[in-house]
Amino acid sequence: MQDEIKGKNIVIPDNPVSNFLFNNTRSGLIWLVIRLYLGYAWINAGFHKITDSKWVGSEAGAGLTGFIKGALGKAANGKDVTGWYATFLENMVLPNAKVFSYCVAFGEFLVGLGLILGLLTGIAAFFGAFMNASFLFAGTLSTNPLLFILATWIVLAWKVAGWYGLDRWALPFLGTPWNRNSRKGNKTLAS
Repeated sequence: MQDEIKGKNIVIPDNPVSNFLFNNTRSGLIWLVIRLYLGYAWINAGFHKITDSKWVGSEAGAGLTGFIKGALGKAANGKDVTGWYATFLENMVLPNAKVFSYCVAFGEFLVGLGLILGLLTGIAAFFGAFMNASFLFAGTLSTNPLLFILATWIVLAWKVAGWYGLDRWALPFLGTPWNRNSRKGNKTLAS
């Protein structure tokens, strides 16, 4: 009995709405609108940081240091920032503020570019959601909850979210690690 169970996949079919949103290329127009909104938000935020010397340039790290000190102040008052995250910010990010500053500025810009171009859309959305979660942990509400939710939806729709973008050609060309044969003429994405 145990041998029969071992290695079996359990396949539960998607409901029609989930199937349409996450597997059907016709939903690509919905994801295009969401992608462009998110992409604009990220590329705009990243561009402002890249062109600000307090984030990238002669004073790199100063902008991020101010942000971190604000988060640490919230943690000290017992508001909005948990102790473990404050410890991470104080001991890991603050001493390396210049490096993290460049990572944030260029990371935001690259996430936005990936989403707008529809190139490696799921990966771009994942890193956008990761940054949103980091900002939320640091006590910054703003648009982060909305952007986080939209980004996680795009991560779920990675197969079709970039259909109206470069992923239409990039994903079939790159294939997937679990199916390397998809590089050679397998048109399953376009079907």
